[in-house]
Amino acid sequence: MKNLKTAISIEKSTFEQMDALAKKLNISRSRLFTIAARQFIEQNRNIELLEAINEAYDDSPETEQIVEQMRSKHRRMVKNQW
Repeated sequence: MKNLKTAISIEKSTFEQMDALAKKLNISRSRLFTIAARQFIEQNRNIELLEAINEAYDDSPETEQIVEQMRSKHRRMVKNQW
C-alpha cells in the first residue's frame, strides 16, 4: 500500500501521549496514528451499521413486544447471577 505524507495540527498533550505510547510499543508515530485512524474508521462504520440495522427493525410493528419479551427472558437468565 502506498504511503502519503501529511501535516496535521494536534494538541501538544495529545502529541506527547501518542509519542510516549509509540515509544512504549516500539513503533513509529506514523504507525500509531495509522492504527488509531483505522480503528476510528472501523468504529464509525460499526456505528453506521448499527444505525442501519436499528432503522430496519424500527419498521416492525412488533418491535416493542419483542424487546419486552427479550428483557423478561434476560432478567430470568441473570436473576441469580448478581
